[in-house]
Amino acid sequence: MKNYLLSILSILFTIISCSSGNKQKVQNDIQNEIKKPNIIVILTDDQGWADVGFNGATDIPTPNIDKLASEGVVFSNGYVSHPYCSPSRAGLLTGRYQARFGHDCNMPYDVESDNTVGTPLSEKMISEALQEQGYRTSAIGKWHLGDHEDLWPNAHGFDHWFGFPGGGMNYWGISKNKINTIYRNRIPVPEEELSYLTDDFTSEAIDFITNKDEKPFFIYLAYNAPHAPDHATKQYLENTKHIEYAGRSIYAAMVNGVDVNVGKIDSTLVANGMKDNTVIVFLSDNGGRAEHADNRPYRGHKGMLFEGGIKVPFYMTWPNGIKGGQVYNEPIISLDLFPTLLNMAGGDAAKEKQLEGKDLLPYINNEIKNKPHEIMFWRSVGGFEYAVRKGNYKLYKSAYKNKTLLFNLAKDSLERYDISDKNPKIIAELEEEYKKWDAKNLAPGWFDPHAENVLKEEKKFEQEREKSRRH
Repeated sequence: MKNYLLSILSILFTIISCSSGNKQKVQNDIQNEIKKPNIIVILTDDQGWADVGFNGATDIPTPNIDKLASEGVVFSNGYVSHPYCSPSRAGLLTGRYQARFGHDCNMPYDVESDNTVGTPLSEKMISEALQEQGYRTSAIGKWHLGDHEDLWPNAHGFDHWFGFPGGGMNYWGISKNKINTIYRNRIPVPEEELSYLTDDFTSEAIDFITNKDEKPFFIYLAYNAPHAPDHATKQYLENTKHIEYAGRSIYAAMVNGVDVNVGKIDSTLVANGMKDNTVIVFLSDNGGRAEHADNRPYRGHKGMLFEGGIKVPFYMTWPNGIKGGQVYNEPIISLDLFPTLLNMAGGDAAKEKQLEGKDLLPYINNEIKNKPHEIMFWRSVGGFEYAVRKGNYKLYKSAYKNKTLLFNLAKDSLERYDISDKNPKIIAELEEEYKKWDAKNLAPGWFDPHAENVLKEEKKFEQEREKSRRH
């Protein structure tokens, strides 16, 4: 801080000795530096829509998450760009539909030596854009955007990394293989230094926050909770022991663990005088998993393109720039975070021609009255499933149901009533919109077992329904 103040004093001295024209330029530069907010994106893993109090959870205690939600803007129609882990993260961090670069699938676990499987280095991530704005950057937690070392976070614009490369990890930090090992900047962390990953990731984030540095910071904090396996500490299990269903109780303890740690981060910001000028974004990477999560009132779960698979708990706070206590009801998507955060940081998202999201701040602050998006798209496994939302209509080519479905979300937000048979013109219009959008996409660069798993799940579902009818 002393060095920072000295540099400001030095610049002020320069202003005094400058011509009037140069004075204004230097004053503007100072204002830009002073106003740059710190940024923390908190991403949970497979968390359901109704697994937070601000969306109606009554069984899982999430007081810290809910407190932050009340201090900013809650996105009641907040979507992600894909219904499961890796592709969703690729879209979030690049600000582009991940199908544009063929990232439609999770990484297969038998190709960790292949540096072509994952988000390519040619794609610019928000971390790189913020580095250009003078930020120090950190990725903490689950990566899942490339198992090969060439594609790890340090190659994608993150100065600091603490986490694991793969898609799943036990919570005690016990290494099973190269992609299920905790690293700090590519160096394996000894297991005896780890306790419970949700706590460990938070401790690392707090260290990064409190590291004395004149630069603003960006932290991408990607908890692996509440993704399976279901592991929780005694403390968090105690906080959810009132839930009598064991599976839900353990899942809830994992969510509560995230909440307790979000509270630690909030307290750290307050204690260090950083809270007012720190942007915090909270969201899940996709809808809640099929077991133990709660996506009500929406239909479906992780992997599906029903609302329950792609609509997530989502909010943003920034005391210096966003009025608290807001609910924004128009549809937004995780792709919007890149341009929004970049502009907050003093950058110019309009110059990043590849971006497909919108800067949300003018909409949140009611400077722009129309909707951020008139149309949105989703594609899974190269079109094995896809969806289009245009206005109030949503088309869903569902492999689960082996049918193209149509819903009017204004009248049927819960997607109970398929109206495809009565609206062939709308179906044709949305199909054409999808074809035009998909023409700019690449075929998947690799495949995962999602398609196979979908068919297995639906077959089991139908068998159980038939069994219940017979009895």
